[in-house]
Amino acid sequence: MGFRFVAIPGHRMVAHPQSLPSDERLEPELPPLQEAVERALASAEFRDVKAKDRLRSLLQGDRQPTLGSPGPGQGPSAVFAQPPQDLPAMLRLADELESLARREAGERALVWNCGECGARYAVPLALARSVSIRCERCGGPVELNPARSVGEESLIDPFLGTVNSARYALASFFREAMARGWPVLVSTEDSGS
Repeated sequence: MGFRFVAIPGHRMVAHPQSLPSDERLEPELPPLQEAVERALASAEFRDVKAKDRLRSLLQGDRQPTLGSPGPGQGPSAVFAQPPQDLPAMLRLADELESLARREAGERALVWNCGECGARYAVPLALARSVSIRCERCGGPVELNPARSVGEESLIDPFLGTVNSARYALASFFREAMARGWPVLVSTEDSGS
C-alpha cells in the first residue's frame, strides 16, 4: 500500500466522498516508488509507535478514514498529526528521519574516468592512493591520483539513495506543515495495478 501525505488548513477539511481542496495545500515531493516511502518510515517512530504501523492502523483499522480524498485514485484521508498537540512528536519524527538518512548515507568514494573510453572507477576514500591501473574496458592507463579525481560520490545502492531522498522530503514537509499549523493528512495511494 502506498501512502499519500497532504497538509491543508484545518478549516478546509471536508468529509468523504468529497475531495480535499487543491488550491491551498502542501505536499512533499516524494520519489515515485511507493516502496521507498514505506521503507523511509519503517524504522522511524511517532509517539512511541512505528510510524508505518500508525499509518496502517489509521487507514486500515476498525474506524475507517472519514475525511475527503486528496485526488482521483486515492482513498479517504485520516489525520496523522494535528498541531499543536502533535507538534513535538512531529518535530522528533522529522529529526529522526534526517538522522536515519545521514546514518545510512553510505561510504564516500573518489571517482575517476578513463581518458580514452570514459569508463568510471570509484575507490572508497579510506583506500584512495596514487596508483596507475589499466582500464578494464579499453586497456588504456588510468591514473588514480586523489588530487585529480573528477569528484566524490556515495557508494550506496540506488534504492537506498531514493529512500533517503524520501526521508529528507518527509522531514521537510512535516516541519513546514507544523510551522503553518496545518494538520497532516494521510490516505492510501492506488498502486495503478
